[in-house]
Amino acid sequence: MGTGAIVLIVVGVLFVLIVLAIISIYNKLVALRNRYKNAFAQIDVQLKRRYDLIPNLVEVAKGYMKHERETLEAVIQARNQAVNAGQAAAQNPGDPTAMKSLGSAEGQLTGALGRLFALSENYPDLKANQNMLSLQEELSSTENKVAFSRQAYNDAVTRYNTARETFPNVLFVGVFNFQEANLFEVKEEQEREAPKVSFT
Repeated sequence: MGTGAIVLIVVGVLFVLIVLAIISIYNKLVALRNRYKNAFAQIDVQLKRRYDLIPNLVEVAKGYMKHERETLEAVIQARNQAVNAGQAAAQNPGDPTAMKSLGSAEGQLTGALGRLFALSENYPDLKANQNMLSLQEELSSTENKVAFSRQAYNDAVTRYNTARETFPNVLFVGVFNFQEANLFEVKEEQEREAPKVSFT
């Protein structure tokens, strides 16, 4: 076997190894992107559950809080904005604009719910209502699930972004269009807290 043949074999083997490495990088990034999208789907499930509970909560409160119409309407409006922001984020999890809008809408909804629950303290019959107590418990449980789902999503996004930025992956992310994903962050301190739903 001549020197030219050996060089060709070595070049061929190196080419195959490079192609396999690129395929491995691509597959790893796809798997990580799919993980964070799945993690967002888990948030989406919990948010939809939360959004479905809120109209029931408002309906129960409406019978007792006739003079608090503005607060009840603010809760429904904030809920509708959060639903729209959630749908936009579900279309493209990780998109900076969608995630920022969702975080903002969720913060407004949390604030509106907080005001509703604060006002409900003035209505003893409402605090004792079984439907309200049941909805309170479900909402509290859902808030916890949203928090856990958000943490899992942010962990998955961090792993994906770290893989994007490490060498040699960073050489190929632009070629394969693996864009940076954004965390589901809550910007303001009041938004970091789940709404207080105690009727005791």
